Amino acid sequence: MTRGGREKTNDEPERRCIVSGDVGPKAGLVRFVLGPDGMIYPDLAEKLPGRGIWVTADRDLIRKAADKGMFARGAKAPAKAPENLADLVEEGLAHRVVELISLARKAGDAVVGFEKVKGWLADGKAKVLFQASDGSERGKGKLWTPPGGRWFGCLTSAELGLAFGRDHAIHGALAAGGLTSRVITEAARLAGMRKQDGGKPAMKDTKTA
Repeated sequence: MTRGGREKTNDEPERRCIVSGDVGPKAGLVRFVLGPDGMIYPDLAEKLPGRGIWVTADRDLIRKAADKGMFARGAKAPAKAPENLADLVEEGLAHRVVELISLARKAGDAVVGFEKVKGWLADGKAKVLFQASDGSERGKGKLWTPPGGRWFGCLTSAELGLAFGRDHAIHGALAAGGLTSRVITEAARLAGMRKQDGGKPAMKDTKTA
């Protein structure tokens, strides 16, 4: 199991974290690039041009990379990181997770609400269980991680609700296939940033796709 929360497979691309020096599947790391203005930018979609600089999805490691000038060494050029770089990464990842769940919902691959989620779990249809970090522990304890699947508690109830077109939500589930593998990748990174506790609300005015 990698630090980003995914099981390692032999054919998965690997990258080295510039802070810890650990090598692991890139799904557990965040890519950064040096912009033409000399600033470091997170490249969450991994599509920006330039030399990729990789840091494990962990707030403390990203802060250390920024504070200790490690991005400049990784870029082999002068580089400045914004003071709120870790916040930018967390907010960006939360946005991506919410958007992907929203798309999965519209494709019929996600459900919300205790009874619907429980039904999917009982029928073996659920692959991923999401439970809001600020939801009742007693209520969340009545559901279970899908056998061979994943559980995430890295979204707040407002964020999970946003993904399902509601004000708030505590329980959500995704079926296998479709966008679920992408959701797992991004949620694992967000869980690493938030230590699975949901962190602070990131998107009050984000519109679902």
